[in-house]
Amino acid sequence: MKIKILGSAAGGGFPQWNCNCPNCAGLRAGTIKAQARTQSSIAVSTNDQDWLLINASPDLLKQIRDNPELQPARKVRDTGIAAVLLTDAQIDHVTGLLMLREFARPWPLYTSAAVWEDISTGFPITSILSHYCGVEHHELSLTGQAITGLDFLHDVRITAVPLSSKAPPYSPNRDRPQLGDNIGLWIENLASEQCLFYAPGLGEPEEHVSHYMRRADVVLVDGTLWAEDEMIQLGLSAKKSSQMGHLALSGAGGMIELLDSLNHQGHVPRKVLVHINNSNPILREDSAERAVLTQHGIEVGYDGMEFEV
Repeated sequence: MKIKILGSAAGGGFPQWNCNCPNCAGLRAGTIKAQARTQSSIAVSTNDQDWLLINASPDLLKQIRDNPELQPARKVRDTGIAAVLLTDAQIDHVTGLLMLREFARPWPLYTSAAVWEDISTGFPITSILSHYCGVEHHELSLTGQAITGLDFLHDVRITAVPLSSKAPPYSPNRDRPQLGDNIGLWIENLASEQCLFYAPGLGEPEEHVSHYMRRADVVLVDGTLWAEDEMIQLGLSAKKSSQMGHLALSGAGGMIELLDSLNHQGHVPRKVLVHINNSNPILREDSAERAVLTQHGIEVGYDGMEFEV
């Protein structure tokens, strides 16, 4: 089973179009050691021809151009994307669905009930798509049952894992969390007996989440912000990381501490950060913060990064 990171940045990408923070300005000027990133998405395949797209980034068209496997060109109009799964209803994870409107049949779309409600009402993408290709909705179980219908992923089992995070700012449930506002994915290769846990948005290190992470061979997890008050200190927002639904990397109880705890009884998973905000100093390859991650055995994901599981 192959997993590709199509986009490794948080909403807005890197550099963000209207941002002149030290990272964005430095990347444009060529004065920092860093690489541009598109917005958060991954893809999974077992044959390099048929792919499950997990989250549909606003940058999806560029991601398809950058990853020729997603366009196998078997006929005049074709795509390697066989189905789409959403982990939440955030704009940086759903807007790319509009770019897929020319599909020849309704898109197989896998979401939780909470996400389906948001993209059918507050941000009615499904209504818009009904005038084009349409959507064939599959509601995800949040009680531990494996997702069915993904037969193109041979010997792969995927389970949705509810997470504590935030619904999108446009959602009426932004401050009234519902089960399924945000999920992680437990992805198992039954042939190799290896597993990956994916959670681009993670607000709290709950025990059931830590359980999956400890068992994983690869962990792709939320690296949005370095510090709880990062956006405040840079004058970019009045909100703390936790108020945005993300567990900051540094500090007591932060993501670094959580990832350190996964080194259990000789089993050390590969630990990779995704969904990285443009303000985060770990984007600079020679920063002190990046060096801290290296000391803890944590990698920074990048567009085009691949894993065999």
